[in-house]
Amino acid sequence: MNYLVAHNRMAREMDRVFTSLFAPRFYACRNGEYLTPRVNITETEDDVTLTFEAPGMDKGDIKVTVADGVLTVAGERKVESEENGKEYVRSEFHYGKFSRSFTLPETVDAEKIAADYKNGLLTVSMPRKEETKPKQVEVEVK
Repeated sequence: MNYLVAHNRMAREMDRVFTSLFAPRFYACRNGEYLTPRVNITETEDDVTLTFEAPGMDKGDIKVTVADGVLTVAGERKVESEENGKEYVRSEFHYGKFSRSFTLPETVDAEKIAADYKNGLLTVSMPRKEETKPKQVEVEVK
């Protein structure tokens, strides 16, 4: 195993430990666990993209806001009502409210942030400011 792989595993495990220790209590679900949608963050020269897992939610139950350089994604996965005399024998789905906030990098153009919810994934696209994109100038070789 190379050093970088081992280092990344250790960093992920430390992040998991600290997240579980300091998780805000308002994420608590009815079964005492936490509803915190997982996120993937990717970046290119042109943008930064956050992709959240949010299965079983309606688009209207998710709110994305930007204020004072902070992007906040909040929402609620509502408890399904019991129908036709059916009673849950076991329910492992997590329900409740959640909120996640991220400080925006100075390179992001907050006015052009866009969000799309499809197939249980919320994708938040954050384009970079033109002046912060890497410029490449071709130099003529003589």
